[in-house]
Amino acid sequence: METTMDVGQMKKLIITVAQTGGIHGKKLNPALPEQPDEIAQSAYDCYNVGASVCHIHARDKQGRTTGDLAVYGEIIDKIKAKCPIITQVGNGIGAVPNPDGTLREATLNERMALTTINPRPDMLTINAGTFEFAYMGTFTNSIGWNEEFIKRCYERENAIECECYDVSHVENVKELVRRGTLKEPVHYSFVLGIKGGIPATPRTIGVLVDMIPEGSSWQIITISKLQMTSTVMAMCLGANIRTGLEDNIYHSRGVLAKSNAQMVERMVKIAREIGREVATVEEARQILGVKP
Repeated sequence: METTMDVGQMKKLIITVAQTGGIHGKKLNPALPEQPDEIAQSAYDCYNVGASVCHIHARDKQGRTTGDLAVYGEIIDKIKAKCPIITQVGNGIGAVPNPDGTLREATLNERMALTTINPRPDMLTINAGTFEFAYMGTFTNSIGWNEEFIKRCYERENAIECECYDVSHVENVKELVRRGTLKEPVHYSFVLGIKGGIPATPRTIGVLVDMIPEGSSWQIITISKLQMTSTVMAMCLGANIRTGLEDNIYHSRGVLAKSNAQMVERMVKIAREIGREVATVEEARQILGVKP
């Protein structure tokens, strides 16, 4: 897909905030929201400064990653009571604790159950391929399993975002389209900087964008210290972007972020400086095909 540096030709910028994540917690940054009330308040604060999508992971009462559907439902219910931001659940769940304190990958059954959350989220993500995730070992995402997940999402009218950690994952997504499972236009998320996945470099961003069909929307997710440089570069190329404490706990080198809203606010400021208009929730719903 051809990219452009002409901001006048670009769609409005969709800002997603990933507030919590499925691995690190308050020990690394006390501002990271873990409980439903915290997550809902943070989503509201982010909505007020320009975020239109809220990417969701859940924690138990002890702050540990959980696939408990009741907790997910409580989070979504409380967010929707506060604001109309688009609710998006991450399909990987995260690193779930074993009784002995070690971490494991969430099971495929636990992850499939996310398609039954009540109230339903506006969107869910798929992880578009299997790879060696540095924190959890093999992160299993077969095409057949994703087909079933997508079918269940469409039965509930959930929109879908496709997280791609490598170039082969883009081809997997295109195969799902060829099979008639995944509907176009596709919304791609390129996840950069995770050990075991694709590195965060200008060249890899260009390769990924060149692989996706015209009419697709795309978003950059970059982990840790390279987040700002690759995110701003992608923003200049017409990408949507994601920010938040799931992806980076620092606001600047050695300085912890004070909140998710602080990180969203910075992205809004940069977008305005380079001439990108920020999408409202209503505009983001139209671009992403999200039903009320």
